[in-house]
Amino acid sequence: MASRPTRIPGPDHPIAIARSDAHVVVRAAGRVIADTRRALELREANYPPVLYIPRADADMASLQRTDHASYCPYKGEASYFSIRGGAGNAVWSYEAPYAAVAEIRDHLAFYPDRVEAIEVNR
Repeated sequence: MASRPTRIPGPDHPIAIARSDAHVVVRAAGRVIADTRRALELREANYPPVLYIPRADADMASLQRTDHASYCPYKGEASYFSIRGGAGNAVWSYEAPYAAVAEIRDHLAFYPDRVEAIEVNR
């Protein structure tokens, strides 16, 4: 198996991570799945910002790990979770992210189109 490329964020592909000052609530399958005031906001190149929520602030019992995986040369291997009684592969997490984005370890990100709502109150 060929090794996967690893890239470092830089001027051609910037990645910035900052603590969000927002209160973030994620709703799915008719209930609150996550509620935090400790989200991280990741801004990557020209992509829309993504909020990463600490696992400690999510209802992990409502999530079920799947076999799905993906790879980002800037962040590493992503694992996925489905929402019990809700959408499949709705959540992703970098459990061993590359050093440049190490802050997102132990955090979850939610696909906005696979949950009922991601409420961001600033």
